Amino acid sequence: MGEAGLLAQRLPGFRHRQGQLALASSIAQSVSERDCLVAEAGTGTGKTYAYLVPLLLSGARALISTGTRHLQDQLHARDLPAVKAALGLDVRTALLKGRSNYVCSHHLERALVDGRFADPATPGKLRRIHRFAQVSESGDRSECVDIAEDDPAWAHATSTRENCLGQECSHIKQCFVMRARREALVADVVVVNHHLFCADLALRDDGTAELLPNVEAIVFDEAHQLPDAASEFFGESISTRQLIDLSRDLVRAGLTEARDAADWRSVSDRLERASRDLRLAFDSGGAQPISRRLNTDLLRSLPGMDDAIDAVSADLVSISAIVAANSGRGQELDRCGLRATELLDRLQRWLAALGSRDGRAPVFDGDQDTAGPNADPSVVWAETHGQHVNLRRTPLSVAAAFGRHRAGPRRAWIFLSATLSLGNDFSHFVDALGLQDARCQRWESPFDFAAQAACWVPRHIGAATSAGFSQRLASHTWPLIVSNRGRAFVLCTSLRSMRELALAYRELDERDGLGLNWLVQGESPRPVLLERFRAAGDSVLVGSAGFWEGVDVSGDALSLVIIDKLPFAPPDDPVVQARGEAMRRAGKDPFTHSQLPEAALALKQGAGRLIRSETDRGVLVLGDERLLTRGYGKRLLASLPPFTRVERIEDAMRFLPGQPAAR
Repeated sequence: MGEAGLLAQRLPGFRHRQGQLALASSIAQSVSERDCLVAEAGTGTGKTYAYLVPLLLSGARALISTGTRHLQDQLHARDLPAVKAALGLDVRTALLKGRSNYVCSHHLERALVDGRFADPATPGKLRRIHRFAQVSESGDRSECVDIAEDDPAWAHATSTRENCLGQECSHIKQCFVMRARREALVADVVVVNHHLFCADLALRDDGTAELLPNVEAIVFDEAHQLPDAASEFFGESISTRQLIDLSRDLVRAGLTEARDAADWRSVSDRLERASRDLRLAFDSGGAQPISRRLNTDLLRSLPGMDDAIDAVSADLVSISAIVAANSGRGQELDRCGLRATELLDRLQRWLAALGSRDGRAPVFDGDQDTAGPNADPSVVWAETHGQHVNLRRTPLSVAAAFGRHRAGPRRAWIFLSATLSLGNDFSHFVDALGLQDARCQRWESPFDFAAQAACWVPRHIGAATSAGFSQRLASHTWPLIVSNRGRAFVLCTSLRSMRELALAYRELDERDGLGLNWLVQGESPRPVLLERFRAAGDSVLVGSAGFWEGVDVSGDALSLVIIDKLPFAPPDDPVVQARGEAMRRAGKDPFTHSQLPEAALALKQGAGRLIRSETDRGVLVLGDERLLTRGYGKRLLASLPPFTRVERIEDAMRFLPGQPAAR
């Protein structure tokens, strides 16, 4: 990896970086010694090649887990083949995603034959998916160029863990999911994502067959996302969407496989009505926001919730009994019976946990065994989304559960990201996953941030929580957008703020007749917005959480990043509240030890969108005056790249491309 190495000779555009070489050496040591490494490497270090080279040269069987499916595709299709070719290695690689990413021939064909759809365009889309599946080797929806990855039609062409027929499916020999898993089992390097990795750990906890092969080294790219992914999969949930899906699959299976066994439409309708009544029970007490999170106290105060859960439970018991009485008459019907039993168990576990005083989930015996993550202290809560509600149980910490898996066969565990520490303090990330035995190392970015970019915190905008804040922020920053002809990201901490800012900026544009290209999250799929942003030279993209990280736009196309507020977690979030209480009981201040570090790391991610190469220039605007007026502001500013701090907008403008260089 040196200046005269194979990568420099064979990879166009490869640049030797001392930090990359040092990082690669440390990773090689971890792979050799089978130890644990937590490594932070600043933007531009070249983390991908830094772990691919030692990993491939070691000959160790390895798993690489990325933060997103997009990064998976990029790693498997571009980076891995390039490094393999440059090193002259014959290494078998495989890409493995969750089952919902692959066409399910059984469900697709069933939908084409007897599907009834609210959208008249769905049948045509399913026919295009069918043509794709006939010629595709992988069945991966990301390769189907005719249908967007997030199109609702995919729900009719893929399977879920609940409705997959498994070994009993007549298409098992041609199953794309099984083919991908078979390839992963014999590969030397398997590329997965954090959600699939954590799903595999959860299955192992439940005593279910594993999804992923056993390996000698595991590399987590974008490792800062791992604690949240682990919290989701080491917990448990049940949603009214799952219940309604069951009701609709049940009537289809019953009428096809055992028409005479029951009045299937009536059975299905009862469960669907009960499921919708359950959703309504979480809106008791008057009109409520479409989306909200309810903590334990709020849940216990809902007057109609227990009756609604009892009604759903009774319907699930009835369905299980009817299917059991007709066992063996049809694969899909039998599967519906198993789903009803599983959903009933989950619902009863959630209700029992809600009723316990300390929020711990009780440990049941026999078929309701909840050993593993479910035996750890957890918080019980619910989340409403439009027409559905999700009942959740989330562990207060995943450190113990994660530690149980690390205690298995000895292997290298390598955690990489540009945002794992505050200064040189890795304790927040290390404590979250129980990695106290890890070597923690940090490499600075090779970029000259002070010369390339400015950081401006406007004064006199007012409190970020005050009325009219979005309009004032838009007004203060509008001259920068005008001077830069767009080419900006506006990153927001909430959907409400995003909508307010998008409206305020558009009104300013209409007033001045600038005619910029406005892209707002939700108006098109995320990949489409990014493609349009890169293609147009005068775009402003206004987005929330999905654009704070994992977005790489280098060059003048993105030279202005505006962040509305400090990204503190909502104080009324049930998980934040419960974890804060647990910290207080342990004698720690939750703001200092949890909320502040998490906000600093999120802010660091957002700021990281600005400078992506040695030649980039730009301006970061932080609209929250708490950075200047609160004691913790200095700590948050110190966590950012060392941009030049400026006090005036005129000084900030000098850092924009095309402007006279800052003195």
